[in-house]
Amino acid sequence: MAYKNLNEFIKALESAGELRRVKAETDPELEITEITDRVSKAGGPALLFENVKGSRFPVLMNAYGSYRRMQLVLSCGSFDEAAARIEASVKMRPPEGLAGKIKMLFTLKELAGFLPKKVSSAPCQQNVLTEGPLLDGLPILKCWPSDGGPFVTLPVVITKDPETGVQNAGMYRMHKYDGRTTGMHWQYNKDGTRHFDKYRDLGRRMEVAVALGGPPSVTYAATAPLPPDMDELAFAGFLDSRAVEIVKAKTVDLYVPAEADFILEGYVDPAEERVEGPFGDHTGFYSAADKYPVFHVTAVTHRNGAVYPATVVGKPPMEDCYMAKATERLFLPLIKLMVPEITDLELPIEGVFHNCALVSIDKKYPGQAKKVMNALWGLGQMASTKFIAVFDKDVDLRDGSAVLWKLLNNTDPKRDLLLSEGPLDALDHSAPHANFGGKMGIDATRKTREEGMGRDWPEEIKMSPEMKELVARRWKEYGL
Repeated sequence: MAYKNLNEFIKALESAGELRRVKAETDPELEITEITDRVSKAGGPALLFENVKGSRFPVLMNAYGSYRRMQLVLSCGSFDEAAARIEASVKMRPPEGLAGKIKMLFTLKELAGFLPKKVSSAPCQQNVLTEGPLLDGLPILKCWPSDGGPFVTLPVVITKDPETGVQNAGMYRMHKYDGRTTGMHWQYNKDGTRHFDKYRDLGRRMEVAVALGGPPSVTYAATAPLPPDMDELAFAGFLDSRAVEIVKAKTVDLYVPAEADFILEGYVDPAEERVEGPFGDHTGFYSAADKYPVFHVTAVTHRNGAVYPATVVGKPPMEDCYMAKATERLFLPLIKLMVPEITDLELPIEGVFHNCALVSIDKKYPGQAKKVMNALWGLGQMASTKFIAVFDKDVDLRDGSAVLWKLLNNTDPKRDLLLSEGPLDALDHSAPHANFGGKMGIDATRKTREEGMGRDWPEEIKMSPEMKELVARRWKEYGL
């Protein structure tokens, strides 16, 4: 079932044995992180901290931190079930233009039925605050010892394109500077940055609204790698099979999720920057301090009984890994539409979802593996992937032993490596320059003579199906 707001989701988690309440007083500076990290690494439940030092609001942690909880968020019994629904609803638009780069987009045929629904009043505006240090009442976490300060870690940041009027919802961490300002950490390849650049070119402030809590599908949708100008709230509605209700914000010209727990309203001035960070990131390392735009808070609204949602990132596996794994499975059908020879995709957790991609293909011709590498490096957020290893379709990409066996035995370093360079994820600290560096593709498929194989490829050892069936039938007789 779909959840209209965070309170409904919390009740469902508790009923399913997926949530524990922490009644002891806990400190948002480091203590909540250490507790959550231990529980997350152990595959434990969501945590509701009910007595948070310095705030009257409880804190919800690790709510997305398991496959089962992510399936509840997506209203499905399995990720493959949700992916099949997307696959059945997707169609390709014909390429437009004969010159330049062909831009491929997709539309969801069902999406129009789940466009956000405007309402005139909403729970998220039951309390409206415009005076004083507006952020000081929120239990914003300082997660790691060398963090530059407290960070809002699970925000749905809403902006609007000044040319088209289309809103975007993305997730970008926010470094709290004081009671009315934060950093706005949108990276170079995000839609928030694209909107911000347009306002900067126009010499205008950009209005921003930040939603915290509300329907869990909205929080997830803000992390999804959707094409530009595709409405994340409509995607959330598609996942829930019902429209997300939205309401006009109080002090900015933006629409926000009506069932959110908190809304932070304000603006970003293109002429102003401030040092943001360091921040203990999902790579397991601190991302360096750098200059980013400043978000000025003009109002905070919240519902009665609001719960503050947060997450902590660090050495994997952590909560964000389960959210990313859901994305991997849900968006595989769309990647297959772009690169049809792909049969499966695995983004290892240790690669934190941008450093490494394992791909299996239905290989039909020489050089096809390298064609796939280049295709993925030209495809949306896959462009920042540092390592791509391509295997034949019979390899189970989730079997680490089989993957390593084929990788080490099927490759010749001189023939099968493709070295390239291009954009990398902003968090890749190994790159020689920010956002740019080397890439490597590895062809671990069976090779043909056209690909430089000077001798016959050996046959892989396999038992005959008849003998496997016979032994399976007689297994109890062997006394093993």
